[in-house]
Amino acid sequence: MTAFARPQQNLPRHLLARLADGALWLAALLHVMLAACLLVALVFVAEADATEVECGGANVLTALAKSDPTKLAALEAEAAAIPNSKGIFWKIEKDGVAPSWLLGTMHVTDPRVLALPTEAPAAFEAASTVIVESDEIIDEKKSAAAILMRPDLTMLPDNKTIADFLKPDDREQLETGLKARGIPLTLVSRMKPWMIASFVALPACEMSRKAAGASFLDKKIAEDAVSQGKRLKGLETLVEQLAAMDSLPTELHLRALIETLALGKTIDDVFATMTDLYLVGDTGMIMPMMKAVSDKSAEDFGYADFEQRIIVDRNKTMATRAEPILKDGGAFMAVGALHLPGKEGLVELLRAQGFTVTRAN
Repeated sequence: MTAFARPQQNLPRHLLARLADGALWLAALLHVMLAACLLVALVFVAEADATEVECGGANVLTALAKSDPTKLAALEAEAAAIPNSKGIFWKIEKDGVAPSWLLGTMHVTDPRVLALPTEAPAAFEAASTVIVESDEIIDEKKSAAAILMRPDLTMLPDNKTIADFLKPDDREQLETGLKARGIPLTLVSRMKPWMIASFVALPACEMSRKAAGASFLDKKIAEDAVSQGKRLKGLETLVEQLAAMDSLPTELHLRALIETLALGKTIDDVFATMTDLYLVGDTGMIMPMMKAVSDKSAEDFGYADFEQRIIVDRNKTMATRAEPILKDGGAFMAVGALHLPGKEGLVELLRAQGFTVTRAN
């Protein structure tokens, strides 16, 4: 099995303060897990209802500004303290080579997200190489085959189903949540809890666009690169991404699934707020916002493991694998937006490699 080892040390307490409950982490997963997003598109759209569904949800920060402006100010201060917390588009420079560019993405099909920041299209056109999290997303059949060849990473063992772990009320909530997204419970009942939670965390409008064949942002960037004859490079394999999630305790994933179900329509508000924050480039505000929505304590080291394994460790892998490509210049790199900010985010890691990285939008 190729699953990575779980980290042996927990994150410092000051980082734990930024962590939300498992349900909200799975909303964040929409930013950082390409494999789960692709599986929705590949495996389930054939069963999904392709009828167009309007996106709902209200910005929770707008409501907070009216109900508790002091709390909002505290969240804004917390976000401002995170290095490189603003900006989704960055210029990467090194003496003697053409500049490269770094775009933080959301793995969604929202037309507003697909439009890209104003400065990005020209940079993409000028680039000779395009870097994405996984170049496997360009070939859907090959990607699906690679993922399905590793059922140990996505499926429950010993012929168990999710019903073996859920109380009747939780099962009923799960069935209802999946039905709203065009997915019958029988189709996913043997999948591991984190996979099912990822589908429930996707708003119905996102599922309907995928069912209609829309490409999410990273996939569209990869498709455009190939159609324009650019060199396409990936930083991870989809199996590596799945293995990262599988390395975390099943108990954490199961609790996250149940908490996601308990959120109900609130998950649409979280999704809408994340999208709004992304569109204005305020990525550092995403995790404080999630903490504000959550009514549960984050003082659980399992969540620290989640951040370490799914964001920080992968940041280091991406930076290491991107360096030999970026040193030649002329590259356009697009990865999940939550990989950019922070002391151990990609912007800081690339600076440590000797690149000059400046905000470009």
